[in-house]
Amino acid sequence: MDAPLKQRLVGAAVLVAAAVIIVPMLDDETGLLIRESGAGVGRYELGLPKGRLDQDETAEQGAERELKEEIGYGARRLKILHNLSLSPSYMTHMAHVVLAQDLYPEKLVGDEPEELEVVPWKMAELHTLLGRDDVTEGRSIAALFMAREYLAGRFQRT
Repeated sequence: MDAPLKQRLVGAAVLVAAAVIIVPMLDDETGLLIRESGAGVGRYELGLPKGRLDQDETAEQGAERELKEEIGYGARRLKILHNLSLSPSYMTHMAHVVLAQDLYPEKLVGDEPEELEVVPWKMAELHTLLGRDDVTEGRSIAALFMAREYLAGRFQRT
């Protein structure tokens, strides 16, 4: 891509801070979802813990902080699986998909307006999420399937 075209494209993009979306694993077969208010859709949504990275925060640090704030767990093992974009044609937003394992209880006060409900979900039953009206957040769906395939040994970032 030539420099003038790249400058025009970057100038037309919506700049959004980097974020993390975390797949917390309670055990080898069970992920943890959260039920939180989806102001944009006017109802509660079931999805994964996620949040914006603070200034100078790594993806791993942000994932650890968000886990503690949103579900009351820390993780001894964190692995960045990949990145997801929302709309690469006009947004710079990138979310790091982080697998969190070997969880331990630890709570931090977060910025959520209310306590989030934590919902365990068997990874072998992910297909049942797809038909639910309260599961529409695409990054959560993609990250869950990415984590399931990674844990089964069928996915690696190239």
